[in-house]
Amino acid sequence: MDQEFTIPSRTARFLWQNTIETGVVEGDNILALIDDLALESGTRPLAKLSGVKLLPPCEPRTIVCIGRNYREHAAEMAEELPPEPLIFLKPITSLIASGDAIIYPSWVSENVHFEGELAVVIGRTCRRVEEAEALNYVLGYTIANDVTARDLQRKDGQWTRGKGFDTFCPLGPVLVEDIDPTNLELTTRVNGEVKQHARTSELIFGIPRLISHVSQVMTLHAGDVLLTGTPAGVGPLKPGDVVEVEIEGIGILRNTVVAGE
Repeated sequence: MDQEFTIPSRTARFLWQNTIETGVVEGDNILALIDDLALESGTRPLAKLSGVKLLPPCEPRTIVCIGRNYREHAAEMAEELPPEPLIFLKPITSLIASGDAIIYPSWVSENVHFEGELAVVIGRTCRRVEEAEALNYVLGYTIANDVTARDLQRKDGQWTRGKGFDTFCPLGPVLVEDIDPTNLELTTRVNGEVKQHARTSELIFGIPRLISHVSQVMTLHAGDVLLTGTPAGVGPLKPGDVVEVEIEGIGILRNTVVAGE
């Protein structure tokens, strides 16, 4: 049976003294480990986020993604709007944390794109749920970059290869529970230049609809991740680029692109 989680509003997973830990985050500080919350007022921070090795903020079995969920993105891709949420998957091997490197698969692709997205983390077993109950199954929210080999996506006609390379799903930096996801500002920058700017209120299918729709197809488990779609402005990356996806109230997911060997 899945574990059900109860957490403070903002947490991070990280390596601490050679152990994987989850800590309570305030600003840029980790205040305490999740198992040691009985802190006295004024306790010194345990560590800086920048001073630890961040890990993805959850441990999914499944990474479910939604395509064409912003009208302007569908238009820039010259695609029709889907009549219902368009589902695809990314493999677990694509998952990396904020600060990790995105490996450019130059041996097979010449056109790798960024796609900044709001990600939903599931908190308990979710199967065939009604839309009205869907948010009861949410643990929290984080940031994703649905990195895509656009040339392979177009060549194949289906998206598994183009979306599925190792390192093609940066996720993080933290998990935020106590946030309203319906109208958050999303900004993607490459080398400091703004490439995407939108609000989650522009989603075609909202989060309750997405969760309900996906759960009619597959059982979602605690820790599973649902990427909600990317807005317009997607574009190419190259080795040496620094790509940042920032979402209001969550933080900044930052990764550097490196050439694959």
